[in-house]
Amino acid sequence: MTTSRFVIAGGGLAAAKLAEALRANDFDGTVTLVSAEEHLPYERPPLSKEHLLGKKALADFTVDPSQWYRDHHIEVMPGTTVTAVDRSTKTVALPDGTTLPYDKLALATGSRPRLLRMPGADAAGVHVLRTIEDSDALLAMFAGVRRLAVIGAGWIGLEVTAAARAAGVEVTVLEADSVPLRAALGPEMGEVFAALHRAHGVDLRCGVQVSEITTADGRATGVRLADGTVIEADAVLMAVGARPNIELAADAGLAVDGGVLVDESLATSDPDIVAIGDIAAQQHPVLGQRIRVEHWANALNQPAVAALTMLGKPAVYDKLPYFFTDQYDLGMEYTGYVSPQQQARVVVRGDLAGREFVAYWLDPGNRVLAGMNVNVWDVTDKIKELILGGEAVDPETL
Repeated sequence: MTTSRFVIAGGGLAAAKLAEALRANDFDGTVTLVSAEEHLPYERPPLSKEHLLGKKALADFTVDPSQWYRDHHIEVMPGTTVTAVDRSTKTVALPDGTTLPYDKLALATGSRPRLLRMPGADAAGVHVLRTIEDSDALLAMFAGVRRLAVIGAGWIGLEVTAAARAAGVEVTVLEADSVPLRAALGPEMGEVFAALHRAHGVDLRCGVQVSEITTADGRATGVRLADGTVIEADAVLMAVGARPNIELAADAGLAVDGGVLVDESLATSDPDIVAIGDIAAQQHPVLGQRIRVEHWANALNQPAVAALTMLGKPAVYDKLPYFFTDQYDLGMEYTGYVSPQQQARVVVRGDLAGREFVAYWLDPGNRVLAGMNVNVWDVTDKIKELILGGEAVDPETL
């Protein structure tokens, strides 16, 4: 094993955790982590949460310090992107024209913000959020503006909105759908977040289309809607989702379909290549369907399985999807998965109006598909048990 060479393409949480897992499993070969960012791998949730609230600095959510990589003989190549994978020669190409050989390769290339192509989109004062530099720019912007327009009422848009309101910024949120988070949570739970933000002074406008970002002297001055309405703003955040970085995999001839297709062990269509994190579209052994979720928990937990797969050991990734959010005084955890094609009804237990409750998504046979706890804690294990049990429940006993 000492001559084996493992390459990790990506520099986020998933990449760092994979490097940790390889060494924890006594792999003593070469590990090279190729990271597009100049920083050591860090966690991304604080970028729209604690960091934007001024509560955490980058060092607080950097996965491992530089000394750890030195102690464990992990070669980190910051500011470098894998530009191509040659599966026939088992090499990856780098921007300077050099190549790295690999015996096993892990793709952890993550996502990038989805951009709206419209007039003014490239003006100064238009922000996105993906990196620490993006978060720093938003934090600095909060101190210098009075009005912010947020395009998109998904998780990033709403978390940044909450941080902006905490900083005293006036915020208008513009959402094309009928309620925030409808695709993720459905209309009833989406209304919970709509009411939350309106209660904190946010001008939330749903069912609207943005036609352009207005500018003056190359700087954003607001947003024009399709009906001609102009919302004046000193800055604009574009938060309309993310796109998985699957081009590298596709160009290498790996099977892709909205994500990099992986099996239960996180192996791609090439057994010497695994894919983890945002890009992995996994055939999930528990849910019985292929899913791709862009959540922190996948980046945290999938690497332990991917490491075993790279080492030729049997492994299955069977954890249920999980994500969380913190907005104002609302803390939420969501466990499980409801596909857009599934029929499900929501049963709420607790104080919905007071935002202290647990919501369950039930299929037509009263089997629990997912659960969400809002300002109620220590119930995630119960929700997992109900989902994994796969049996019909009496909704009255939840």
